[in-house]
Amino acid sequence: MATQIFVNLPCKDLPRSKAFFESLGYSFNPDFTDDNAASMVVTDGIYVMLLTEPFFAGFTKKPVADAHKTTEAIVCLSLDSREAVDEIVAKAVAGGAKTPNAPQDHGFMYGHGFEDLDGHLWEFVHMSGMPPKAE
Repeated sequence: MATQIFVNLPCKDLPRSKAFFESLGYSFNPDFTDDNAASMVVTDGIYVMLLTEPFFAGFTKKPVADAHKTTEAIVCLSLDSREAVDEIVAKAVAGGAKTPNAPQDHGFMYGHGFEDLDGHLWEFVHMSGMPPKAE
């Protein structure tokens, strides 16, 4: 069986978060979506579970982080081109996201990202080659 990844993120307003990610081109699996959770399909093996904060809190004994104040994780996804990176960040900003950092161009890798409506950090990268070897 192939390994799949399910990133679980708390959301203050699930319908608003769903609409935001739909505006970026993502779809949701209706079989795993209800009033408490939405299963966002990234690829056949990568899913993001957007969970209402009370539902999310039921999976942990720790306090739920306020991602506007602390960084709990950075979700990083690869894309096919630099243009695709710029396009998704532009769509996110148009939908209400913030860009905490400028684009980064390392020659072999180009990246940019945004902070979503709940403060979660998303990075998108295009890798055009391997980094130079250390001597």
